[in-house]
Amino acid sequence: MTVRGHGTRGATVSDRLDRGRPYALGAFRAVVGLLFTCHGVASLFGVLDTAELPAGRWPGWYAALIQLACGALVLLGLATRPAALLGSGSMAFAYFDVHQHRALLPIENGGEAAVFFCWTLLLIVFCGPGAPALDRLLADRRAAARAAREEREARESQESPEGGDGRLAMPA
Repeated sequence: MTVRGHGTRGATVSDRLDRGRPYALGAFRAVVGLLFTCHGVASLFGVLDTAELPAGRWPGWYAALIQLACGALVLLGLATRPAALLGSGSMAFAYFDVHQHRALLPIENGGEAAVFFCWTLLLIVFCGPGAPALDRLLADRRAAARAAREEREARESQESPEGGDGRLAMPA
């Protein structure tokens, strides 16, 4: 199907949707990060009709801490892939340690949230943070600073009679 009259003459619907993919992925990442953070906050502080876990209790308190920290990082798009990988692994552990022994299927054993977070966070590991993410902003700033530094060094080496190593250049 071709869409006409919207400044994208001849572009298909798929082409237009593809251009929005990074933003959709960023929104998806932010929602997953927010929900994961909420689970951590609820478990650590006993809010949102959830019982507070005693500090240091294995494995629940540590899982809640991972949910809070990794969820916040994923939400912000900061260290997204490592945070999503750690969160995904913790949810796989939670499923097999807490839920799976009760019954085979997540719908039977109450492990739907663990499975959902495990797989959605793993998807974020492979797809990246999307467009509006601090990871990308910081990478863009580093690249701009590196380009400016290289340009300045190239200009300085052309302007000075010295070679690149600080010694006077000797004619051949």
